[in-house]
Amino acid sequence: MPRGIYECINCGHREELNSTDPVLEKACPKCGSDMVLVGFARGDAGEPSEGKTALQFGAFAPPKLPLEVEDKLGQFYTLEFEGVDGNVFVYKVIEIVESDFEKVLRELEELGYWAALKKRNGRTLLFVFPAQEIKESNPWLPWIFLIATILTTFMAGYYQALLYVSFLDKFGLPGLRNPYLIALSFSVSVMAILGTHEMGHKIAAVYHGVKATVPYFIPFPNLIGTMGALIRVKSPIPTRNAAIDLGTSGPIAGFLVAIPVSIIGMKLSVAVPQSAVPPTEGGITLGGNLFFYLLGKYLFPIPDGYVLYLHPVAIAGWVGILVTFLNLIPAAQLDGGHIARAFLSEKTHRYFTILLGFLLMAMGFLWIGWMIWAALILFMGSMGNPGALDEVTPISKKRIALAAVAVVIFFLSVTPVPFSAS
Repeated sequence: MPRGIYECINCGHREELNSTDPVLEKACPKCGSDMVLVGFARGDAGEPSEGKTALQFGAFAPPKLPLEVEDKLGQFYTLEFEGVDGNVFVYKVIEIVESDFEKVLRELEELGYWAALKKRNGRTLLFVFPAQEIKESNPWLPWIFLIATILTTFMAGYYQALLYVSFLDKFGLPGLRNPYLIALSFSVSVMAILGTHEMGHKIAAVYHGVKATVPYFIPFPNLIGTMGALIRVKSPIPTRNAAIDLGTSGPIAGFLVAIPVSIIGMKLSVAVPQSAVPPTEGGITLGGNLFFYLLGKYLFPIPDGYVLYLHPVAIAGWVGILVTFLNLIPAAQLDGGHIARAFLSEKTHRYFTILLGFLLMAMGFLWIGWMIWAALILFMGSMGNPGALDEVTPISKKRIALAAVAVVIFFLSVTPVPFSAS
């Protein structure tokens, strides 16, 4: 039986062993990493040779990359082969010739392969592996969800319109009283904010060559008529710059639309003396945030002793600010989580996610809904966040500035108690 020649994929230690298995897990005597079969030691007569080792590859040879893939890699990097782990080819990077990793990934994908550039124990390693098949999405499903969400947001807007018109009538205040127009304005406002948020993600994904679905709106018969919207990312994020672009594009785009919606809604809202409004039970009060506080202080100040009854369009703007805040929580696979992961290692980000999950759990005494969010974040965090394929190339200054803008928007939109009962 031939003796296998194995090489450690981490430290490069090589030795003969009485085995022909392709991979020996955690078998390296020096560092404890996996050992990969790289050849066999045999003499001329089939017995182990004395004094020297000859590498012979035949039926037991480890897999090799196609020649065109190896040639392509040679155009981008100076590499030293480290070994094979299953269907993943590992190379030590001696020199990076092509700094645009997205170009590297794009050209490798044309040959049916993906790559990842990582730091391991002070070394730069390139992992090359077969690209996964991207399955086509159902083309009709997003349209069905879109139409359903338009209907549910219109119904929610109509309910709010009836309350608003009733309030105007009760106090004899001027204002538009057509509930259908008010409902339409609410629906359009909510859909514009959510749609712009998700299209921001979609545009960033297309720009960086990331495969992603069109936006899926989620209809739900509640106060706002929806549970939000999302897109599914179906291929790896190439670089940390791309991760920041994908993470910030949606919240920033949605926030920019929420600003004029909120201003118009505040303009349409009415203020009445607090003493004229009798206390009620079973009502819902919307929580405050710094953005609406600044609007009320500098653009729409109301006298002391007055309360503001929000127009449904203002409620739509408030919803947009809340959605921005929730998405920018820097945990798990949320938008803020992708931004944070660009700056943190996978292990550090996992611990940070767990910490935020327990923090939200503690905030449950302010609003019971945080308990649900805590459970959701801890569940998503258990699956980890692999981050970008390229974790070696430095983050650009523009992306650092973009992340800083996202942090400012996050603090403007923080809503500690989104809803409270009166």
